[in-house]
Amino acid sequence: MTTHTIFIDGAAGTTGLRIEERLGAADDITLLRLPEARRKDPAARAEMMAQADLTFLCLPDAAAREAVSLAPASARICDTSTAHRTAPDWVYGFPELHGRREKIRSAKRLAVPGCHASGIIALLKPLRECGLLPDTAQPVCHSLTGYSGGGKTMIADYAAPDRPEALSAPRIYGLSLQHKHLPEIQAQCGLSAPPVFTPVVADYYCGMLVSIPFAVKDLNGANGEAAAKLFADYYAGEAMVRVHPFNTAQADGMLAANARAGEDGMEIFVSGNDEQVLLCARFDNLGKGASGAAVQCMNLMLGREETAELVVQAA
Repeated sequence: MTTHTIFIDGAAGTTGLRIEERLGAADDITLLRLPEARRKDPAARAEMMAQADLTFLCLPDAAAREAVSLAPASARICDTSTAHRTAPDWVYGFPELHGRREKIRSAKRLAVPGCHASGIIALLKPLRECGLLPDTAQPVCHSLTGYSGGGKTMIADYAAPDRPEALSAPRIYGLSLQHKHLPEIQAQCGLSAPPVFTPVVADYYCGMLVSIPFAVKDLNGANGEAAAKLFADYYAGEAMVRVHPFNTAQADGMLAANARAGEDGMEIFVSGNDEQVLLCARFDNLGKGASGAAVQCMNLMLGREETAELVVQAA
């Protein structure tokens, strides 16, 4: 059995901890760890990256750029930060996009998609590729996330016994409409301008629900049934993306953003009426939106089974 050595630079963070949790029991994975006293030592980190078959960067953007500057050219890196998602010499790690899987397998430098971006791209990219959405379109996108997406500081804020009452209600953020995920969305979807995007954080730990409404006339006349078939065809055979039939009813007529918490897949819903279509992508912001996506890409890069160590969504 082939064994692989993995280094997680930033293993103490939310994303790094979930990756370590996924890989900890794998028979063919050895995790390289630094003692606490050397965790931020540049020389020690560079040594680990040189030894590892693959390194995950679970760091803020500036620290991720620094880590790459320390790494030997031969190092294989999966960066979960925003730092390299639009860099021309990095592969964008969304295996389900057509033509992307082979690029991921051979990548030395891979950027893991952002959480909000994953849902928006999963919905817009097939429309763009199939000619239903022009490059001049500027869709309005909404994304509801659990507070774990804000990292340790936000998690601590929500867990505090004396937290402010405002944290009990959903809160819109990114009010400048310049969210850091917009450049990768625009680049991956081939749009001439970024979409209009409003993220919302709410009082639950993890889970994400992206929603994008369209008028049928803005989808080149494609109605909901046609859109649902398009997504079903585009993601046919994908283990980590499930497309529901058009207007699949939930038991209570609602979609809960936390329904896929703890899993690593994504599900897509298409609903609406004769004049309007609603596209939704639901997944775990720490799963397909972060750590799960990173492990999926690692599996491809190392020649492992693509879904190994991942929690594939239940029916």
